[in-house]
Amino acid sequence: MNAFITCLAACLLHMVSSTPTSISWCYHKPSCSDVAWPIIAEKYCNGTRQSPVDIVTTNVQANTNLTAFTFTGYNDNATLTEIKNTGTTIQVTLDHKKMHVEGGDLPGLFASTEFHLHWGNGSTTPGSEHSVNGKRYPMELHIVNKAERNGSVPSDSILAALGIFIEASNDTGKPESWKTLTSYLAKIASAEDKTRVSNKLTMDDLLSGVDRTKYYRYLGSLTTPNCDEGVIWTIFKDPIKVSRDLIDLFTTTVYINKTSNSPLMTNTFRGVQPINGRIVMSQIADTKITGLIKPTSGTKTTSLIKPTSGTKTTSLIKPTSGTKTTSLIKPTSGTKTTSLIKPTSGTKTTGLIKPKWGMKTTRILKPTSTATNLSQAFIFPFLSVILLYCILPL
Repeated sequence: MNAFITCLAACLLHMVSSTPTSISWCYHKPSCSDVAWPIIAEKYCNGTRQSPVDIVTTNVQANTNLTAFTFTGYNDNATLTEIKNTGTTIQVTLDHKKMHVEGGDLPGLFASTEFHLHWGNGSTTPGSEHSVNGKRYPMELHIVNKAERNGSVPSDSILAALGIFIEASNDTGKPESWKTLTSYLAKIASAEDKTRVSNKLTMDDLLSGVDRTKYYRYLGSLTTPNCDEGVIWTIFKDPIKVSRDLIDLFTTTVYINKTSNSPLMTNTFRGVQPINGRIVMSQIADTKITGLIKPTSGTKTTSLIKPTSGTKTTSLIKPTSGTKTTSLIKPTSGTKTTSLIKPTSGTKTTGLIKPKWGMKTTRILKPTSTATNLSQAFIFPFLSVILLYCILPL
């Protein structure tokens, strides 16, 4: 799988440095927004392996090669060096000499160079680029990684992007790492503004709560012009939880240019692109459980399982009270029997069974009713008196 990904990504990848970068693109105007990118950057933005995509979990295929990653330098508090307003996003430069990612079926060692963010128009509106079963999040963080060769990062390196969703929480000023990160936004309010990251902040701090062993994998592209293809995408399943007040700072603090009437930076995302037959993989594909499971109340059982109360049984199972039986089972009081079973009081019998008092019988049985006792007690003595009366005159 490593060889396949390496070969395919290398064939598809066209790095931004090797293509014209003078394309004027944006998010906020129809003439230069993502709808127009296939026209203004037609070489790649109208390709067949574009990103982002909607991940439909029922179509995800299992790949056991997608093992855990090894992150180096992500716990180093001196690796986030600079934060910048690019006019289209907020970008943080990483010390790629100290930060690396490998494993997870990536073809080699990758240096982490920067991360940036995509968002909507506040914490209550969709802003992520990728989606899962149509669900989008308020924000999405992308960590850009370049394949390292001989200790350096060539300009034509294969790209591996790590995508992490950001979910809004109802806390205030949480987590502390994101409170620290957003405190820089006021210093880079206008386009091209930048400042050093002086606080002790790590990448692990920003990714708190994300299980980085669970993720999706597919081949795609950059999500901004020139939309170069051949990017190895990893989308983590767990989101980062950030309080709404901190998410809202991105849409109320930073602007897309330096003019006094500059619009705020909002809706900085590209729309979902066609999957075009590409396969999205994960460690475990969605599976439907069809094995033997212990049922709960109200479950219809069709196998040799001990049911609970209210379960309809169709096999040789000892039922509980209220269960309809259709096999040779000793019933309890109130159970309708249809086989040769010794019933208890109040049971309706339909076979050759010796009934007890009060039972309805449908066969010739020796009666034990009260009427028989009355005939013996009164009728026979009366007949005896009549007989004596007739004989005495003789």
